[in-house]
Amino acid sequence: MRCHLVTLGCAKNLADSEGIGVLLTEAGHHLVETPDRAEVIIVNTCGFLQPAREEAISVLRELSAGKEAGQLLVAAGCMIEGYADQLQQAVSGLDGLIGTRQWTEMPNFLAELARRKPEDRWQPYVRPPSERNHVADSVSRQAQGTTAYLKIADGCSAPCAFCTIPAIKGSQRSKPPRHVLAEARQLAEQGVQEIVLVAQDLTAYGRDRGEKDALPPLLDALVEAVPTVPWIRLLYAYPGHVSDRLIETIAQHEQICNYLDMPLQHASESVLKRMRRPHNMERVRRFYESLRRTVPDVALRTTFIVGYPGETETEFQELLDFMAEVRFDRVGIFPYSQEPGTPAADLAGQVPDEIKQERHERAMLWQQSISLSRNQEQVGRVYLVLVDGAGDGISLCRSYRDAPEVDGFVVVEGTLPLGQFVRVRIAGAMEYDLLGEPEARAAGG
Repeated sequence: MRCHLVTLGCAKNLADSEGIGVLLTEAGHHLVETPDRAEVIIVNTCGFLQPAREEAISVLRELSAGKEAGQLLVAAGCMIEGYADQLQQAVSGLDGLIGTRQWTEMPNFLAELARRKPEDRWQPYVRPPSERNHVADSVSRQAQGTTAYLKIADGCSAPCAFCTIPAIKGSQRSKPPRHVLAEARQLAEQGVQEIVLVAQDLTAYGRDRGEKDALPPLLDALVEAVPTVPWIRLLYAYPGHVSDRLIETIAQHEQICNYLDMPLQHASESVLKRMRRPHNMERVRRFYESLRRTVPDVALRTTFIVGYPGETETEFQELLDFMAEVRFDRVGIFPYSQEPGTPAADLAGQVPDEIKQERHERAMLWQQSISLSRNQEQVGRVYLVLVDGAGDGISLCRSYRDAPEVDGFVVVEGTLPLGQFVRVRIAGAMEYDLLGEPEARAAGG
């Protein structure tokens, strides 16, 4: 069958969608670029927050309204795990639902849909739950560009009071190292220039198998397995799980980008306690000091939630003060979302939406000045950058300081070769982006 894939949500969903595409191709199906050419339309949904669920429903409704006779519409991914009933009520024209823990069964699932009797097709078929651990499966990889995401674990065992991920994806399940290395080798053979390791918590890798601090040896093996891949990037570490050995491993290997995304979620110890998050902020401060001593040019990214239940103006100010103290290169800031079924949803002191929004805007403006200052410090430096896109006389590039999808660009005048590395000198800075010139052009005046 001809299949069209739509991916919503985060990098982990992108990795799953790529795996789905490879499985479908291996099973004899054909991927097409547009829904009008497809016999099956598959939407890989995100169910993490209410806005993500609303987006999924909107996209599915639009696709359902445009369905042609005989087309099948499948909702897949995170939203199916906890909101299948809501989807069925909100979207008419759904033919099937399959959860995020079952995507390796997609070819069999489509075969089941195709075998259904016409009189049964008015009701969408929901794939029964499975205890199968799909991260243990070895899945072939087919790179879609010069950057590829490699999921090394799925699910989460952290007790965060605001988060739905454990309910949606289950407990942490680590992919066996041999499968991680096999996927990385396939990506390297296909010319990938950047492998981005993703998981809900990279630093919990192996803990579900009783291993402690298993990420550094995995990185050592990965560097040895794919020596031709220039960049290996780490996304999503967990406070308290980052070890001295991991810092040393990042510093030791040139391939591993000097970049760390460790979502802190807040900086007030009292708020962090209510979040059920690690709350020893002195330890966090010592960690960042140690990291910057060992890896002086490290780029730091984090994420904060504002307007968490009970957050006072004093606690919010603690967050702003901490941001000014650490001076993160990149910060994602989100208003708290009251998610049904989470412990935080029932906490007293729910912050009014208008206050959440006002604090979000203040925090964003606060970080803009910090980000601009950090970017201005880069002016005059020379960076190796990866060319991500070009058009209208400019090229959009990324240095090791810029993760795909979430960070800024090094903007260079002229058309540079896509997917290639070039050396540029930083000539100017904005709040989120840098302006660069190819080093040869800059040297030649």
